[in-house]
Parts: sequence; C-alpha cells; structure tokens
Amino acid sequence: MASGAEGKVAPPEQAQHVFGDALPLVGRYADLLADAGVERGLIGPREVPRLWERHLMNCAVIEELVPEGAQVVDIGSGAGLPGVVLGILRPDLSVTLLEPLLRRTVFLRECIEDLGLPNVEVRRGRAEEVHAHLRADIVTARAVAPLPRLAAWALPLLRKGGSLLALKGEQAESELAEARGDLSAQRPCVADVIRVGRGKVEPATTVVRVTVTSESDHSGASKPRRPSGGSRKKRGRKR
Repeated sequence: MASGAEGKVAPPEQAQHVFGDALPLVGRYADLLADAGVERGLIGPREVPRLWERHLMNCAVIEELVPEGAQVVDIGSGAGLPGVVLGILRPDLSVTLLEPLLRRTVFLRECIEDLGLPNVEVRRGRAEEVHAHLRADIVTARAVAPLPRLAAWALPLLRKGGSLLALKGEQAESELAEARGDLSAQRPCVADVIRVGRGKVEPATTVVRVTVTSESDHSGASKPRRPSGGSRKKRGRKR
C-alpha cells in the first residue's frame, strides 16, 4: 500500500518523547493514514495537519493503563485508532481490531502487513456478534458510541478485573454520571474518569475506565491467564 509524498506528515518534536524508538514505525502508519486513509474516507482531509497531536499521540498515552501481556480488543476500530498504535508500542500485547465494515478491514489488514505487526489481527464483525467466543483483558474504543451503548457491547467481552477504556472528550464526567445506572445494570462494575499522558500530550487524554468486578455469565467461556502488573516494555523503546 504505497504512500505518496503528498501523504506524508512530519511528527512534532514531542512525538519523540511519546514514541521513543518506535517513532519511525508510527511515522509509517501516519503516512498510510494521511494517504490511503484519506483516499478511502477513513480519515478526513482536514485531520491530516493534526494527525499526530489529535490522533496518534492522543491514543498512544493510554498504553499506561494496559497491563503487561494483555489481550486487547479495539471495537469499532475504524482506521486503527487506538488499536494499531497500541500494537506498535507494545509488542507484549495481543490486539484484535474488531470492525464491521469491509472497506475498513481491508485497510487495517494492509496496514498491519505493511507495518509488520504479528501481535495484531483484524476481525470483521460487531462486538455483540462475538460475545460468546471472544474474551479480553482490555477493550478500547474511540469515537464509537455513547457510553451506555458502548458498555453493552464491551462489558460482555471482558474477564473479571478487565477494563473498558473509552476515549472521550470534555463531557466525560457528565456522560459517566448519566450512564452509571445503565452500566451497573449490565454487569457489576466500577467506573471513573482519568486523564493520562500529562507532560506528554496537551491536553491530557480523557478516558472513561469501566472495570468489571464479576465473572461473565457466559457459560463455557475460557479463562486464560490474567496479566499482572503494568508494563513499560515498548517496541524498540530505549529503557
């Protein structure tokens, strides 16, 4: 999937602080988004000048919330944000990009092949269609749906102790306040609003984190090992 010169967008200086030695590979992904992503309607042309600050770096900092060795499902993955970014930064993760639209899954498969990401897979489908046979430690979502609907899709996928990380905007607190009753009715959980990436991105990324506190009631669901502890292991990151 070639990226012409017109599709290239230079990273800002602070991107080095966020991505470290993974920056060249993220830069390749940025070029794919700015070229084929725009051409195929996955990214709006007006987003290209702010691709790094608003999209790539904004997504990258949520890796602080993802434990080592976690199985991650990025629902409604679209152009691969934040799933592809997490897959680049964290080779210890197993990332599934879940996307119902064919043209988007084609783009995503081309991306992970071009970028060489063996820890990332693309799956075409909707979250509610895979509840019976897909489990995750972390579910991510960005600009997918209002919180009650998003939780209805995400919470059944999570193991006990797993979290939905929903990237939200300035109204995150009020959205969570209105949705708390719906969340508890769907599955026992705790929820909070946190901001990550302070000192790396401005403004910090706002995340609604919903953590389940009971086992799923889906019979026959496997329970692979749970990851423990956080990770600072990055793809090519100097330590």
